[in-house]
Amino acid sequence: MIFNTGAALLDAVVLAVVSRESEGTYGYKITQDVREVLEVSESTLYPVLRRLKKDQCLEVYDRQFGGRNRRYYKITAEGTVQLRLYREEWRRYSKKISGIFEGGEEI
Repeated sequence: MIFNTGAALLDAVVLAVVSRESEGTYGYKITQDVREVLEVSESTLYPVLRRLKKDQCLEVYDRQFGGRNRRYYKITAEGTVQLRLYREEWRRYSKKISGIFEGGEEI
């Protein structure tokens, strides 16, 4: 992708990915799901997960899997509110950009 991925967009995509699983999901799966739409490395993604946890948008817990612990991330009520704000902003933003690209709508 040639467009730069800002921190807010990455946060929004991560929250959207995590919100799809009611019991939460683990880091590697989050990375794979995010990579379907954005080019990111694990070294980029894990600081995002830590920041979202610090901001109380995600809760973290460990679960046994294959004889070892796997860290899971689950969206919180605050994270759900933040995701809703991101979705509303994305709708407005993408509509404006599409209007410019398609030549129809003015800002």
